[in-house]
Amino acid sequence: MMQVFPDQGALLGLDFGTKRLGIAISTSDQSIASPLENYNRVNTDADAKAIQKLANDYQIQGIVVGLPVHMSGDEGGKAAEARAFGDWVGEVTGLPVAYFDERYTSSLADVYLQHGQLSDKKRKANRDKIAAQIMLQNFLDSDDRWQAPGPIDERGSLQFKE
Repeated sequence: MMQVFPDQGALLGLDFGTKRLGIAISTSDQSIASPLENYNRVNTDADAKAIQKLANDYQIQGIVVGLPVHMSGDEGGKAAEARAFGDWVGEVTGLPVAYFDERYTSSLADVYLQHGQLSDKKRKANRDKIAAQIMLQNFLDSDDRWQAPGPIDERGSLQFKE
């Protein structure tokens, strides 16, 4: 049985990385995304507990995982890793997972942070959660939330977990 992706309730946006996750959260009406934190990955058990705690603490209703795609819109190895990670997150939280195009989000985060007159160390420390915020806000603002810009694949950008 497929879960329906919620149109109300807070969403968690995850900027996937093998060493660190950028994490953003939406308002419960899904209109505004805010950076939440960066999480330095430890191991499968610790990562699962941390994500479950966030989902519980913030009453998360769905998770949006950034999908790194090539400029052409084609998916490569990193996109497959992000999808596998998203599938795993859906399993450990029991929440529906959407995938959304994250092209340019890290570059945009860099531009925003450069204007903030922060040190290089502080810019680096904030980059991933700002990238997650940008990706999640793009998802929230999308006219068609269920398709990422560009030809992702025949499945579209959204998969649901049972």
